[in-house]
Amino acid sequence: MAENLKLQLLFQDRIGIVFDITKLTTSQGLNIVTMEVEPKDGLAKISIEIEIKDRQFDKQPLFGLFSTLPGLVSQSELTKLPQEKRQKWFRTLFDGMSEGIISVDAAGTVNTINCVACRTLDQVYENIIGRHISEISPKDSILLECVEKRIPVSRRKLAVTGTGRVEFYGSAKPIYDSQGNFVGAVLIMKNLREVKEMVDAVSTPLAVTFDDFVGENPAIKNLITFARKIAETSTIVSITGESGTGKELFARAIHFESGRTGPFIPVNCAALPEPLIESELFGYVDGAFTDARKKGKAGLFEAAGDGTIFLDEIGDMPPGTQAKILRVLQDNHVRRIGGFEEIPVKARVITATNRNLKDMVREKRFREDLFYRINVLTIQIPPLKERISDIPLMAQNFLRQFNLKLGKAEQTISSGAMAKLYDYPWPGNVRELKNVIERAAVLSDSENIGVESILLSHETAGHGNQRNLDIAKTGSIALKDLLGSYEMEILLGTLNATSSIREAARKLRLSHTALLKKVEKYHLHCGRKPNQWSKTELSRQLNDRE
Repeated sequence: MAENLKLQLLFQDRIGIVFDITKLTTSQGLNIVTMEVEPKDGLAKISIEIEIKDRQFDKQPLFGLFSTLPGLVSQSELTKLPQEKRQKWFRTLFDGMSEGIISVDAAGTVNTINCVACRTLDQVYENIIGRHISEISPKDSILLECVEKRIPVSRRKLAVTGTGRVEFYGSAKPIYDSQGNFVGAVLIMKNLREVKEMVDAVSTPLAVTFDDFVGENPAIKNLITFARKIAETSTIVSITGESGTGKELFARAIHFESGRTGPFIPVNCAALPEPLIESELFGYVDGAFTDARKKGKAGLFEAAGDGTIFLDEIGDMPPGTQAKILRVLQDNHVRRIGGFEEIPVKARVITATNRNLKDMVREKRFREDLFYRINVLTIQIPPLKERISDIPLMAQNFLRQFNLKLGKAEQTISSGAMAKLYDYPWPGNVRELKNVIERAAVLSDSENIGVESILLSHETAGHGNQRNLDIAKTGSIALKDLLGSYEMEILLGTLNATSSIREAARKLRLSHTALLKKVEKYHLHCGRKPNQWSKTELSRQLNDRE
């Protein structure tokens, strides 16, 4: 049997072109297999496939007949129709994906499958297309269940192929057309090994960069410019600043900007017990001390490799360890405890402290030679109280992060709440601001966070302290009465923070009736306005008994 004839005819666009082509081919006893019309710029590009049964068919007379049609601009023979090119492109695209893909029509007949799915099912493409999915995967078929129930279906699966066992996670979804009619389903198969790698990548903390620092304060912007400039050097950097200013984040950003291939290893010198600090930093050899690991252990200077070791709170390091650190920084070598080998150190060293090292040197609590050794490139991070103008940007940025984390709609901070943030001295600096904003995001159900949701550190601590004082005054108190007192306070706070009892009930996750019963139980009274709930004389007496 001869190959079909594929043509492209270009016409001046007009009504009746398709009718004229169909009439002409029919008059010659020819059958049109497929025809595609693409209008463009006043022209009609027609791709047509004509069935040819006779190998001796002469196409030239047909070309002559087509040339008699009105408005014909050109005609040419094609090796592939546009539809075939699209199908080849989609096939190439699907085959290039890492996931296995199978789709079926509404009856469950396979109409698409890529090479990954073929390998997973140990099948050949030509043997799958056009077959019912039950013939290919008769047992526990995710795709068949999706077609029958018309709901998304996902689960872990095991396939046995000629090359071994393949574990994958399959996720099937029904497909509907624009009118809402069910037209089929598609299954995506992801190799479980790749899923695990993806989960590991997502769970790994993202690198901190200087772009993560929010603010327009000239001091902080100048520091970032300076830090970018020195990042690629191997010189020791000393970061100073109050607690909560972000010294470690700054160190991580320097490490990222440096382009070093090794890890960033933070060491809290204040948190490590003195007997362990040297073994952690320098490592030890086999038998160096009781309970030492066999074959010894590499220290953190070695583990850092070509990365960065961050010595946080270096001012709290014991005097004996200070001397050994000085030797490492001078010689760029480390010796394990109990060993004799000098191991080269390639890691870049960044130190940080919230202490005044100059005063500690004068008081003989910090080695002078170590002070000058680490004080080559110094970065002094300003406290938050010196960059108050950055609070709106930082607060809104933190709020956006927490809204995303909590799955809440994006919130804003009211002018009153922002004024409260401005007026606070921020002894805990950026860390404290972040905590306050997180607390506000959790507590507020409104799109606009009000003053009542901005609870500063001393305010949250005050409630607990006051309760402890009350208990101390009374000497002892029944747990039931104590819980009742707390419940009354929570009810009053919620009722005064909302516009109606129904809204308060929703916020407390109670039914409207249940909240009314509690209002009656504690004899709570509402004034003329909705936010004027208070205790009646009877409820005060009940509270006083506690």
